[in-house]
Amino acid sequence: MKVTNYLLGYDKLKIIQDNEMFNFSLDSVLLPNFITINESTKNILDIGCGNAPIPLILTTKTNAHITGIEIQKEVSEMAKESVKLNNLENQINILNEDVKKFYQTARPEFFDIITCNPPYFEVKETSRFNKNDYKTIARHEVTLKLEDILQISRKLLKNGGTLGLVHRPERLIDILLTMRKYNIEPKKIRLVYPGKNKEANILLIEGKKNGKKGLKILPPLYSHNPDGTYTEEIQKYFK
Repeated sequence: MKVTNYLLGYDKLKIIQDNEMFNFSLDSVLLPNFITINESTKNILDIGCGNAPIPLILTTKTNAHITGIEIQKEVSEMAKESVKLNNLENQINILNEDVKKFYQTARPEFFDIITCNPPYFEVKETSRFNKNDYKTIARHEVTLKLEDILQISRKLLKNGGTLGLVHRPERLIDILLTMRKYNIEPKKIRLVYPGKNKEANILLIEGKKNGKKGLKILPPLYSHNPDGTYTEEIQKYFK
């Protein structure tokens, strides 16, 4: 069932969701607040944009043109509705396409920034899929693998362009090795913890195409207080 909500904490942005599909989460708020954006940023690509939470939040931080690409037609239609609802058609363009096909004909070295909140889980013989295809595609590397994202980014990013991912800490080594393989140099990492004295459950990582070596590990980010409310730092992202 489709519903219209205010985008988590953003009282000027609305987003259309469907509870039977995969709703956006805190991950999609953290990434656009983590990625490095400057005045020279002109074009941004969000891979697997879902119902467009990341493109919508990015409009509060930049005037750059944002392209969101989503393989699932019904989900992309919600993204388009959300963009129209917020009168952002001039800044955000949503494409219903497989990014692996898109990048083959797309203009090389066009984007200043690529963001992605990708499927986190590798597909193995022991993988247990949700019967709902929407959630399976969102959670598991069925249509898009980590290596695909890096291969696409190497071609579509400008020299010195930035790739930002939100992922799971257990995939950190895979991410670092694959970034280096495709000439995306890891530059910045931040681990997010659900609370103090708990294990990290979210990884934010940024890399630069053909960048120089030099990795910064940022201070830990705690998302929740003991009473379950968002911490003060998380709440700042909503202001």
